[in-house]
Amino acid sequence: MPSFGLAALLLLLLPAVGEGRGDPNPPQRTFAIDYKRDCFLKDGKPFRYISGSVHYSRVPRFYWKDRLLKMKLAGLNAIQTYVPWNFHEPVPGQYQFAEDRDVEYFLRLANETGLLVILRAGPYICGEWDMGGLPAWLLEKETIVLRSSDPDYIAAVEKWMGVLLPKMKPLLYQNGGPIITVQVENEFGSYFTCDYNYLRSLQKLFHQHLGDNVVLFTTDGANKNFLKCGALQGLYATVDFGPGINITAAFETQRKSEPRGPLVNSEFYTGWLDHWGQPHSQVGIQVIVKSLQDMLARGANVNLYMFLGGTNFGYWNGANTPYMPQPTSYDYDAPLSEAGDLTEKYFAVREVIGMYEHIPDDPIPPTTPKFAYGKVVLRKLNTVVELLEVLCPPGPVKSKYPLTFVQVKQYFGFVLYRTTLPRNCEQVPLSSPFNGVHDRAYVTVEGVLQGILERDKSITINVTGKAGANLDLLVENMGRVNFGRYNNDFKGLVSNLTLGQDVLTDWMVFPLGIDEAVQGDLAHGGAGVKTARSRSADLGVPTFYVGQLSIPSGIPDLPQDTYLKFPGWTKGQVWINGFNLGRYWPVRGPQETLFVPRNILVTSAPNNITVLELERAPCAASEKCAVEFVDTPLLNATLAYESRHQERMFSRGSWQDHL
Repeated sequence: MPSFGLAALLLLLLPAVGEGRGDPNPPQRTFAIDYKRDCFLKDGKPFRYISGSVHYSRVPRFYWKDRLLKMKLAGLNAIQTYVPWNFHEPVPGQYQFAEDRDVEYFLRLANETGLLVILRAGPYICGEWDMGGLPAWLLEKETIVLRSSDPDYIAAVEKWMGVLLPKMKPLLYQNGGPIITVQVENEFGSYFTCDYNYLRSLQKLFHQHLGDNVVLFTTDGANKNFLKCGALQGLYATVDFGPGINITAAFETQRKSEPRGPLVNSEFYTGWLDHWGQPHSQVGIQVIVKSLQDMLARGANVNLYMFLGGTNFGYWNGANTPYMPQPTSYDYDAPLSEAGDLTEKYFAVREVIGMYEHIPDDPIPPTTPKFAYGKVVLRKLNTVVELLEVLCPPGPVKSKYPLTFVQVKQYFGFVLYRTTLPRNCEQVPLSSPFNGVHDRAYVTVEGVLQGILERDKSITINVTGKAGANLDLLVENMGRVNFGRYNNDFKGLVSNLTLGQDVLTDWMVFPLGIDEAVQGDLAHGGAGVKTARSRSADLGVPTFYVGQLSIPSGIPDLPQDTYLKFPGWTKGQVWINGFNLGRYWPVRGPQETLFVPRNILVTSAPNNITVLELERAPCAASEKCAVEFVDTPLLNATLAYESRHQERMFSRGSWQDHL
C-alpha cells in the first residue's frame, strides 16, 4: 500500500480531538467535600445523595438487576452496601468472589443502572449479620481482641484488605466507577475498645490501597458519647438515626464533630430488625415520610436503611445481647419487601423524593409473581445420630474436655458432642453451670430424647440411662452476636458440663458437614444406614426428611418465586436442590414462611427438598409429613411472644445497657 494511503487510513481511524477515547484532556471525574458550602462536590458541582441500603449478600445474583432498577426508579441516585468479610473469606486464605459473592459485578451493575455507591467495606459491618461480618476463624486465637490494635487482628485485617481494596480501587468514582465514599469500620463509638490507634491504622490502610483522594467516612449513633470514640480527624463523621426523633438535635450532634461539611444521616431507618420470639417490626409510613421530608428540606444527604432488606439464607443471621438471634427473613419492613415487592411505603418514599429530585420516567419493574405449588409430602430418612458416618466422614475429634466450634474448625451449623454416662442415672441433673451451651443443644441418651439446653434460658435438664450409654448433644450455632463487646461469640460447648456433681470428660466431637452431605444427595448416602426407629420417643429426636417438588415444564413463566410453610413442624433447617434456604421456627415466630427465589427451582427435574427437623415433626400418626408452598408470606404470626428483651425501636442503646 502506498505510504499516503496508510496515513489517510490512520487519520480516518483516529477520532477527532475532544471525541471519545481520543480526547487528550478528558473531563476529570472528582468527588470531594466542600467545607465552605457544607456539601459534597461531584465533578466540581454541589451534590446531595439520596441513597438506599441493599446488601448483595442477602439477594440472589439472579435478582440484583431487578432490585437495583427498582431503587433507581424510586428516585435514588445512590445505593449503600456492606462487604461482609466472612462471606468472602470463610476459611483463612480461601477467597470467594464468584456468583452470589461477585461484589465487583454487583457494583458494576449499579454503575450501569445509573446509581452511585457508598461502600461500607468493613472490616466490621454489624448489619445483623453473623459476627458483624468478622470471620469466626479469628477466634482460633482465643485471646484476640477484635476491633482493636491487637497485632493478630491487625495482621488479619491487613491481609484481607490487601485482597478486597485493590478490587475496589478501579471502581472508585474518580477511576470511572460508581464508588463515591468508603466507610472505615462501623459504629466504632459503640464498641468498648475506643482504640484511636486502630482507627488510624485503618485510615492509613485504606489510603494505601485506594489513594489519597478517596472520601473516607465513619458512622455512629447521633449521640456525643458514640462520636467521642467513633470519630477521627481525616475521616468524615456521619450519624445515623430513625424517624420521629428530634432531627435538629441529631444533626447538631454531627456538627460537634464536623462543624462544616455536608449533613449526613448514613442510616435512616425505614423499619427495624426482628428477633425470634418477638413481633415483626413495623414502622408507619407517615412517620417515615415526615422525617425524610424534613431532612431533604435541610439539604441533608440521606441513606434509607434498609431500602431492601433481603434474606439471611443459610446460617448468616446475627444476634444481639442478651442473646437474641435474628430470623431468616431480613424484610425490615422496608420499601421493597424481602422478595423485592413494591409496597405502599415504596411509593410514599418515591413521592417525597420526587419533591426534591427528578424521578426517571421509565416504567417500574412490577412485583414478581408468586406461585403456590401446594403441599409436598416428605418421608422420614434417618436421625442425625444414625447418619453420623455420612455427616462426618473423617470421624470425631477426641478430647478430654469439650471443644468449641472453632477448635474443630467448624464455623457454622451443627456439632455433635458424645460421651458416655459414667453411672446409672435416674432423673439426674445434666447442667451447664456457666451457661456454656452456645446456643441450643438437643440431648439424647442412646437415641432417646432427654430435653433441650438453651443459652440463657435452660441450663439444666434431667437425664436417665444406664452406665456406659451414649450421651449425645447436638449443638446448633444459631448465629453469632453482631453488635457490642461480646461479638467474640464462641459456639458449641464453651464450658464443661456436669452430671450431678461430676464434670463429664472423654468427649468425641463430630463436626457435621450437613450442607456437603445434602449437596451430595443425603438420601442416597444414607441408604445403607439403619432405618430410624419408629417408637414414639424418637419423634423428638433431630431427624432428616426428604421429598420432591415437580414443577410442570409445560406451564409458561414457571418456575416462579414462592414461600415455604411448615404446618405442624417445630424448628429446623431446610435445603432445596442443595441450597440452604435458612432456619424455620414457626412455634416461636414471628416468621412462619421462608422466601424461595425462583432461581433455585427447576422444571427439568424434580426439586429435592431436605428438612432437618430438630424437635418434633407432624408425623405422630404416620411416617409421612408435608410442607407447603404458598404464594403469600407470613412474617408476623400471632404467637405468645417473649417480652423481657424487647428493645427500643431505632436505638441500639438498650443492647449497650448490657455491655
